[in-house]
Amino acid sequence: MSIAAMSQAERETRINLAAAYRLVALYGWDDLIFTHLSARIPGTEHHFLINPFSYLFEEITASSLVKIDVEGNTVDAAAAPVNRAGFVIHSAVHMAREDAAAVLHLHTPQGQAVSAMRDGLLPHSQTAMIVHHDLAYHDFEGIATNLDERERLVADLGDKNLMLLRNHGTLAVGASIPQAFINMYFLERACEAQVMMLAAGRAALNDPDAGVADIVREQSRSSALALSVERLAWPALLRKLDRIDPGYRD
Repeated sequence: MSIAAMSQAERETRINLAAAYRLVALYGWDDLIFTHLSARIPGTEHHFLINPFSYLFEEITASSLVKIDVEGNTVDAAAAPVNRAGFVIHSAVHMAREDAAAVLHLHTPQGQAVSAMRDGLLPHSQTAMIVHHDLAYHDFEGIATNLDERERLVADLGDKNLMLLRNHGTLAVGASIPQAFINMYFLERACEAQVMMLAAGRAALNDPDAGVADIVREQSRSSALALSVERLAWPALLRKLDRIDPGYRD
């Protein structure tokens, strides 16, 4: 089906999700054709969109995204194949969390590195403090193709919007695609900073004063920050894409 023939809600969801894929590639967070981003299409059908398991993220367009249900069945008649691990991880979160409009999962080197550290993410940078209170952990069980893992994954996630999948990578949830992307941006930046700062050795790090992380937590929960994501940061990212990589809208 042409994207022009879709409902406005599906069309907007497809364009925003395709933009998120292109931005992941632009930031160097992609992993060939692996990892996955998904978004729920507004409506009562419980359908969501995910990448065709053959495209590089820089190739994803709004019309190429695959529509599937929570059982992994493709809704579009001539849909491309879907990554099995992508279905298991994303369906788990979409089924358990009504507020999870979008779910992003990455395998960046810095995300994998911090996920493998015994102490996880340290609250030693402002960015880390922004996400620290909203971060959960899930132990590695092998490549996520086992449906039984879904229950344990969502139990570990709880009501958090970010997760370090131990020895694996990062996960971000959002009530919208922009929110999920910015959540992931902060987590990935925090992980990158931690990998760099630990080059000095753990003993050489300056420990923040007690209570500072709590102050940042309250500041990051403000409605002003949420509005800046939706109304300022995401439109700015779309303008950037429209200048350098506008094909995502097709």
